Amino acid sequence: MLDADFFRRWMTATAASVDREAERLTALDSPIGDADHGSNLQRGFTAVAATLEEEAPDTPGAVLTLAGRRLISTVGGASGPLYGTLLRRTGKALGDGGEVSEEQLAEALRAGVEAVMTLGGAAPGDKTMIDTLVPAVDALGTGFAAARTAAEQAALATTPLQARKGRASYLGERSIGHQDPGATSAALLIAALAEVSGE
Repeated sequence: MLDADFFRRWMTATAASVDREAERLTALDSPIGDADHGSNLQRGFTAVAATLEEEAPDTPGAVLTLAGRRLISTVGGASGPLYGTLLRRTGKALGDGGEVSEEQLAEALRAGVEAVMTLGGAAPGDKTMIDTLVPAVDALGTGFAAARTAAEQAALATTPLQARKGRASYLGERSIGHQDPGATSAALLIAALAEVSGE
């Protein structure tokens, strides 16, 4: 079973990973976006880690709900609302229990991904974070390591796609050949989950 401490460690590990990879995320965003994806997420997840240290919510759902709210209030552009919605909706779906199972987490994450799809209007194949999150959640039933592998492969697989949503979609065919930064940062989130699980 997964408790609030596990979820706090997941968010802290994500913050550390985004911090390490911020320059790469911004470099990926440069040709097809506003060249701010890394710096925006770095600011957001740094704030999340600091807030969780101060407030220390005592249920998994409360940890993710607070993290989502913090991202929405600190990150500009599309990534704040999208990641904030993902975490808030996942947290809400987890409910008030002090511990949750891996199956409950997978179901809750699926609800979070669906909320992001509704908010952004994106579907798999549109070259967005959804391309990473859908296969990762599908693989989560097999385990955290399987979800990480699926996420990393899916992020790489956005390279030949033409963007159909977001800032990159304005480039049309010129978006082909670039790995999507949102799909890449989503893979970091899933990799951090596998890291804290020990898989």
